Amino acid sequence: MKKTLVSALTAALVVGAASTTFAAANPFSDVPSDHWAYDAVSQLAQDGVIEGYGDSTFQGDKNITRYEMAQMVAKAMAKASAGNVSGADKALVDKLAAEFSDELNNLGVRVANLERNADKVKWNGTAEYTVARYRTDGTSREFDDEFNTNNVLFRLEPSAEINNHWHVKARLDANSNLAKDEGDDGKVSLERVWAEGNYGAFTFKGGRFAPIDDDSIFDTQYSGAEVSYNKGAWNVVAGAGRLSGADGWGGDYYNAVTGTEDGESEFEDPADYQYYGIGYTMNKFNLGADFHHFQTKDLNSVSGATAPYYANSKTDQADIWLVKSGYNFDGTSALNGFYAQNHDADRLDKAYSIEYDYKGAQAENAGTWGAWVAYRHLDAFAAPFSTFDAVKAGQKAWEIGADYTPFKNVVAQVRYAKGEWMTDINEYNKDVSNIFGRVNFFF
Repeated sequence: MKKTLVSALTAALVVGAASTTFAAANPFSDVPSDHWAYDAVSQLAQDGVIEGYGDSTFQGDKNITRYEMAQMVAKAMAKASAGNVSGADKALVDKLAAEFSDELNNLGVRVANLERNADKVKWNGTAEYTVARYRTDGTSREFDDEFNTNNVLFRLEPSAEINNHWHVKARLDANSNLAKDEGDDGKVSLERVWAEGNYGAFTFKGGRFAPIDDDSIFDTQYSGAEVSYNKGAWNVVAGAGRLSGADGWGGDYYNAVTGTEDGESEFEDPADYQYYGIGYTMNKFNLGADFHHFQTKDLNSVSGATAPYYANSKTDQADIWLVKSGYNFDGTSALNGFYAQNHDADRLDKAYSIEYDYKGAQAENAGTWGAWVAYRHLDAFAAPFSTFDAVKAGQKAWEIGADYTPFKNVVAQVRYAKGEWMTDINEYNKDVSNIFGRVNFFF
């Protein structure tokens, strides 16, 4: 890794350690039994300030969710505001309120007294090591049948509080290719930065951030604005802006048919971009429908094998609709899937996935694990920014995988996929076998 990259990362870490607090990576996860909050709440329970599950306990060694903990803290805050808490216990309440401020805000409990004293910037992050092999069998192309990845990613995700309603958030990435002993020219890249405001059921975003469906076919970012409404079981969202061609439309597909390995498409001009979505969640069941539209002259600037609109080369827009659903059976297993179609493309125009999950590794709890099996069909022009690591855009394949937490905040995963490329051109319809491994260190 080049000296400039090391210097930039060191500076970021020094600033983070000196003037910020690190937030929990997942506000919906369990609070692990060795978290300092257990000791704090136990002390408050002993002093009669707070209650556990009604009997001043946490039901043995049972982990509780951050929202359950926040509900206890909210009751303690109410007693503290009434003047019924000693100075030492008040300090514990304030410390707990700082830790669970996001959950308290979602519960409608403001932490105004704390906000004047707490650090205004919080940092999440991960150091990620990825090794992968993508293999195509029986090819006649003029590039390697086997493509390997050996990469380290360092990611910082700061969140800065502006006032009671607004935060500024960002994502900074730095990559290093261990096989070539080089990084991204020694630079830390600002991938995302946006302002986010919350007013009751409404949330507003503006800047450069991820759109909807970034967990399936739109794992990218765009520059624009979004408004969402969440009330009860319903959520509605709409966004609009510009999507850069440099982020790559179906980059994996173009790698296959053009022989490149840079993950980028041939498109350069930004696209006008809009999306709309609606979702419904009821107990263990969720259902949603989304629509993506973007338009750029680059969609009809490519001819031949890589053209998305082979029969209608005058089309310069893509209209992709998607439906998705999921069901959580018993807290340990779940089934989810989606179906998407590009209404304008005349080929390679659909994408779908169905996945069964059993348990799942929790970064906060060592020894937890999970496994899954899935079938994914990802036509290149319906899954332009596919998020799946083992099955690439332009492939259909079965996937199996597992993850495990050997130590707190360290999660390892492995995926294997077996299937074939889909290009509508017999020369390129080849078998593929991909294996993907990753270790994440969360902080």
